[in-house]
Formats: sequence, structure tokens, C-alpha cells
Amino acid sequence: MFTGIVQAVGEIVALEPRGGDTRLRVRTGKLPLDDVRPGDSISTNGVCLTVVDLPGDGYWADVSIETLNFTTLGDLTPGSAVNLEKALTPMTRLGGHIVSGHVDGVGEVVRLYEEGRSWRVVLRAPDELARYIAKKGSICVDGTSLTVNGVDGAAFDLNIIPQTMSETVFGTYAVGSKVNLEVDVIARYLERLVLGDAAAQPGSAGVTLQTLADNGYLT
Repeated sequence: MFTGIVQAVGEIVALEPRGGDTRLRVRTGKLPLDDVRPGDSISTNGVCLTVVDLPGDGYWADVSIETLNFTTLGDLTPGSAVNLEKALTPMTRLGGHIVSGHVDGVGEVVRLYEEGRSWRVVLRAPDELARYIAKKGSICVDGTSLTVNGVDGAAFDLNIIPQTMSETVFGTYAVGSKVNLEVDVIARYLERLVLGDAAAQPGSAGVTLQTLADNGYLT
């Protein structure tokens, strides 16, 4: 588990194909690794990866076909910058929100512009994730915990303060940039709870007006 508070920006050093999977080497920069051991988790652009080796200046991690297909990690190249966060401990301050490191989908930057000393960034989420994104709710973008300012269909906007812009990969974004999105875990579980017994049925269509009526949420 993570908090979405990025601790350092790392750099992709190498990607080695391994029979369909990829072994990834990350240089961690200012992220201290003295308390990291093989088997520990590190959020890499919002993706929970398991450390398999520690060469001294970073770590190696295996990336499965599933992860390559459904996140932006498959688009990385040597030199790419990545947000890094070590897994939280019972003593960690929960400064962001609860983040699992399990990416729900890939979004796209559609607009960004300066607003005072901050930046306004507008992103479009996959249509199937739009129902989980709410105004003033939490969302994780490339491993960064952020507050949603507003929503318009599948698009949503964020206010990025100078600290976040300089200490994360947000400073590398441009229109068209692809980003990993993880919606608030509470929203995901709430949907399953509202489904009730229908959640156990194969091919469930998710929460509909009929589902709400059947469970007493509509009169």
C-alpha cells in the first residue's frame, strides 16, 4: 500500500525483454534504499512493482505482460522519468490517500495551462472509469495523490501546485501524454456493495437505475 505522496523522481536505465515479460531497471536518485530489500514493493509511476535485485543505485523489477498491456510502463524507454514511492509502514504519515498501486486505466492529458503560480491540468479518463471520479474526490495519477477539482463527463481537472510540478513527473507532461490512473478504492468497493447479490452473477452490468431501485435507493 502507498499514500500517493511521491518521494523521488527516478529514471529508467534499462528494459530487458524476458519471454514476453520485461525486467526493468530504475535509478532511484534521492530515494534512500537502505531499508529496502528484495521482495519489497515500490510504486513506479503508480504501479506497484516488486524489487528483485538492488544494484546499489536503484532496483530491478519484473513487469508482467498484464502490466505492460494495461499501464504506461510498456511505453517507457531508457531515460524516462518515473515517480517513486516506497510502500508505507504503520508509522508512515498518510498525507495523501490510500493507494494500492493497482492501475485501473490509462488517461490522457488534453489541456494544461498556468493559473497563478499553479498549473491547471485537464485529463480524460477511459469512459468506464468516469463513474468513479467525483468533484473534490481523490484520484492517483502516475502515483501522485491528487484532489479532483471538477468533472465534465470522462474529463476531469486538477490544480498542480509548484511543489508537485517540480518534484514529480508532472513537469514532463504535454498535451497527449498518457498517464496511469487509479481511482479511489472506496468508490470501487462501494459499487460492489450496492450491487448486492447481483455482484455474484456472471456478466453483471454494474450499478444501473434498476439496481438502485431493486435495492431501495430509488422510490
